[in-house]
Amino acid sequence: MASHLHTITFDALDPYAQARWWSEVLAVPMSDDDHPGDPEALLRTHHGDVLFVQVPDAKTVKNRAHLDLQPSDRPRDEEYARVLQLGAVLVDDQRCPDGTGWVVLADPEGNEFCVLRSAAERAATS
Repeated sequence: MASHLHTITFDALDPYAQARWWSEVLAVPMSDDDHPGDPEALLRTHHGDVLFVQVPDAKTVKNRAHLDLQPSDRPRDEEYARVLQLGAVLVDDQRCPDGTGWVVLADPEGNEFCVLRSAAERAATS
């Protein structure tokens, strides 16, 4: 029998602030049990939980793993613009002239993640 993904855990200087930010990005509510200053904060998504755990050190090197986000109801470039407005920072633009590719961003604590093309965009170019 295989394992299934249960929780993705991120180290964070401020777990509550990180969870609040990712709550906006992923459009999932924060738990009523989470409060500013808590050492942990949890988001429940349809694909598993995202947990933010307080650590004393800031991120200093590139992630060894990262999240790839695929917008469900808008094109990649609109989602990219929305996430930038929420406070993400552009790390690397891998979009190609033919519309393929992705954008690498960083969250408020510097964790990299990618915004991919939507399923509709992929279907239109396959």
